[in-house]
Amino acid sequence: MPDRTDGASIRVESLTKTFREGTAPAVDAIDLDVRSGEFMTLLGPSGSGKTTTLNMVAGFEEVTSGRILLDGDDIARLPPYRRNLGMVFQSYALFPHMTAAENIAFPLRQRKVSKAEIARRVHETLDLVQLGGHGDRLPSQLSGGQQQRVALARAVVFSPRALLLDEPLGALDKKLRETLQLQIARLHSELGITFVFVTHDQEEALALSDRIAVFRDGRIEQVGTPFELYEAPVSRFVATFLGDSNIFAGTVRDGLLDTGGATLHCQGPDGRGALVVRPERMTLHGDDRDRPAGANQLGAEVTDVVYQGAFRRVLVRFDDGTPGLVRDSSSDVSVAVGDRVRVSWPAATGVVVPDDAAADSSDATVGDGVAA
Repeated sequence: MPDRTDGASIRVESLTKTFREGTAPAVDAIDLDVRSGEFMTLLGPSGSGKTTTLNMVAGFEEVTSGRILLDGDDIARLPPYRRNLGMVFQSYALFPHMTAAENIAFPLRQRKVSKAEIARRVHETLDLVQLGGHGDRLPSQLSGGQQQRVALARAVVFSPRALLLDEPLGALDKKLRETLQLQIARLHSELGITFVFVTHDQEEALALSDRIAVFRDGRIEQVGTPFELYEAPVSRFVATFLGDSNIFAGTVRDGLLDTGGATLHCQGPDGRGALVVRPERMTLHGDDRDRPAGANQLGAEVTDVVYQGAFRRVLVRFDDGTPGLVRDSSSDVSVAVGDRVRVSWPAATGVVVPDDAAADSSDATVGDGVAA
């Protein structure tokens, strides 16, 4: 197995990448600290700058301006081979004429490691990624998941202090992705390497990360733990990109949000704002008799019901015209399309964020405005 090592710290300062003069930067003066041994995920939609940032850290993209510090040393002008970072690509990037073992051995041969040491490390690393006995197979003789594990093994066999992963599971089906997510998490735990992981998959980010940096239009919108980003988003974009959200836009005054069609209790500063409520915080009620006291309550009409095993997704249109989504694990209330229902939620479970209408252009939506 590769030697366990203290992971490197990575800090980027005012990091900027402009591909053509006169165009908007692909990465716009971002600052980010990745702690030693941390699993940091760069999350965002296509074109948000996350992969460009990773490629600048790896040395595959030239930095326009700014610094990249690896354990305090600026590596922004070093060629990739002098940064000693492991890299895993979505496309695997295996040498097709080499066996799995030969692919894994390649970075060790480049570093002029002895043959005996190469054999030992390759054998242990194959076992680490659960491919013992597959070392003599060519990439064409391996499944997609097995090829990605060979790519992981090749990236860690020389004990780098940081591993960069660019959407490594994007080409795999859902079940295989989930299996490899567990293996990546295990590798991170066992090796102690700092991981910087790029994805646009919110569930993947939530499942794997110590912290997540949410990218938007070349900038970092928010950095935090999965819990912090989900429970306390700082913007409408973060709220809608990371998980399902109900959004009620309006004007806040003295703890009340006026949407123009309803008045809702909230906790936020006075002024224009958007109340974010996660769909699992909402409860369906069939009539007025079982409405809880002290909660926000709205009438609604059911527009769709999707059964998903452990819960159902109930899409509604509230009486003020806002589309909504309730994730309901209870079967106590029977609902069908066209039914009238009441929806309630504790006022303290909502978060008020700035009403940045521009975020809508990047939001994935269900119906007319509930983030998927």
